[in-house]
Amino acid sequence: MHDLHHATRQHVQLAVADGDQALLVEKISGLGAIPTVGRAGGRLPLHASGVGKAILAHSSPAVQDRIVTGALVRYTPKTLTSPDALRTALAEVRRVGHATCDEELTLGAVSCAAPVFGPRSAMVAAVSVVGPASSGALHEMAAAVRTIAHGISRALHAMPASRPVGGMSPLSHLLVGGALR
Repeated sequence: MHDLHHATRQHVQLAVADGDQALLVEKISGLGAIPTVGRAGGRLPLHASGVGKAILAHSSPAVQDRIVTGALVRYTPKTLTSPDALRTALAEVRRVGHATCDEELTLGAVSCAAPVFGPRSAMVAAVSVVGPASSGALHEMAAAVRTIAHGISRALHAMPASRPVGGMSPLSHLLVGGALR
């Protein structure tokens, strides 16, 4: 995550699914980066954030159906609130390997996120970069975000099959152990 932050000088976030929201478990903020609503320990909507869409696209069909057919809150004029448009966006996330959020949660902010896969190829988290909409670099962020997500996924796959000491999940072990820092 620090490598991604160093390369982009923007906010870098790691989130996990928490019910019907994305829980930000780590955020590295860029000095002078645009203000964002996300903070470590905070939650973001699955349908209107980059990390949320990356998580939702790889969630179970039941979770996807619940979110897509539920109340899709409009945060900005660009927020996807049509179930069909959201389903199309989620299919695109699965096809290209990353999610984008173009001023859907906060005007002036864009994000690009990629899923992190753990053992048995289960999606366990998403990592993202959040930057200014004016930079025009939303799609340029995609390769870097996918590379970092792939690296975290590889690190999770390389961990021993048994649970780390203290019963922590492999992702928690990596976070606490500093391998993602």
